[in-house]
Amino acid sequence: MRFSTLLLLLFWPAVTEDWNRFRGPNGSGISNDSGFPSTVTKEQSIRWRTPVRPGKSSPVLTANHIFLTAFQDGKLYTQCYDRATGNLLWERSVPKVRDEVANRLNHPAAITPTTDGENVYSLFKDYGLVSYDSDGELRWQVPLGPFANSMGMSAAPILSGSLVIVLADQLEGSYIAAFDRTNGETRWKIHRDELEAWGTPLLYQPNADSPPHILTASRGFFGIHSAQNGARTFTLPGISPTIVASPIVHNDTLYVFGYGADAPTPFSNHLTRLDKNGDGRLTPDEYTDNALLNGVAKFNGNRDRIITAEEWAEAQVRMMGPSSLVALRLESAAEGRSSPQARELWRFEKGFTGVIPSALHWKGLLYVLKNGGILTSFDAATGKVLKTGRIANAPGGYSSSPVAADGKLYVASEEGVFTVLKADGEWPVLSQMTFDEGFYATPALSTGRIYLRTESALYCLGSRTAQ
Repeated sequence: MRFSTLLLLLFWPAVTEDWNRFRGPNGSGISNDSGFPSTVTKEQSIRWRTPVRPGKSSPVLTANHIFLTAFQDGKLYTQCYDRATGNLLWERSVPKVRDEVANRLNHPAAITPTTDGENVYSLFKDYGLVSYDSDGELRWQVPLGPFANSMGMSAAPILSGSLVIVLADQLEGSYIAAFDRTNGETRWKIHRDELEAWGTPLLYQPNADSPPHILTASRGFFGIHSAQNGARTFTLPGISPTIVASPIVHNDTLYVFGYGADAPTPFSNHLTRLDKNGDGRLTPDEYTDNALLNGVAKFNGNRDRIITAEEWAEAQVRMMGPSSLVALRLESAAEGRSSPQARELWRFEKGFTGVIPSALHWKGLLYVLKNGGILTSFDAATGKVLKTGRIANAPGGYSSSPVAADGKLYVASEEGVFTVLKADGEWPVLSQMTFDEGFYATPALSTGRIYLRTESALYCLGSRTAQ
């Protein structure tokens, strides 16, 4: 083991506060640094721009580097860029070994990597887990899958001490597993009863003396696992059946939202559009590359790839449930309990269908962003709605999650509009900048700099005079 890697293991808490995973410190989307811009313009804010290969994963940071993943010409890339200049330092690739069913937004390089401050850990749904050091040398690789997820797997890996944690919730064979950071060996792997979901898990350690736990939100259930051995320690039913956004935790409160359906979607809706021969069934040549229907055909009924009304109904049952934003109070181990539990604080059930971005907590306020540029602010303690509205001049789709720092919210649309908002209950727009490329990745924030990945480039925004 290299001496620098040994230091990282010994002093792990010292390197966890930078933007080292999806949505930064423990998935919060929050940077505690200062000096971030309130006004952004092409003339004054772009410090550098670097072309990148195609991908939808978000940038993660070390002190000197930016890591991304990408996919092009049959290869799955891990890339390392210089933070100061944006120059590509190295890129390494593994082959794309299969073509799994996936939603159009779930790119082969959609899963955000994680870093321990030196090494990078990349997860590809069409390959597995691979790790490189800061010089681009391959450390280890672990083939994983294929995954039985109708929209494609997308939960990002996270780190807990010496472990890399992977959550794979699927239509069958769901599990959570831990791999050794130094060699990739499986340390533990635990079966889960949850079905497919797409949110990235969180760590929870209420104090330095308590062992770390992993918080998960998947189809209908909130779960807690021991990070030390993977053991399931707590389960709470009642959350939404479709969890696309990742949960967030602030102090001892967890916020999770998702969507469901009050009634099944009639099979006739699809037959009217796609049933060419009128036989009341759908065949592969009729539903072609439709991810939803491909998932139904692959994982329901007799799996002959022909969708019948009965197989459609079977799949629809899994979608039944409330669309809701739920706040859960995490209660630490006490009175003989060895692990935390949770109880519901409040619930808001309105308007979450199709929400992709993760929520954001900032100084007692909770923000939820949805397609159309519709932003809602809540009182985080009570769930009371403070304001719902459309962000001015920024309609369209939103896959990128909001982030915040220094009293400002930053949001980016699929149409290329980057908006700065004041982080209060009324969230007035402070400035906007329109790019020629759309945003699907979530921005990374550090030391007054904003790192943005568009469809074709990586940007650094910040004052050009700041050091």
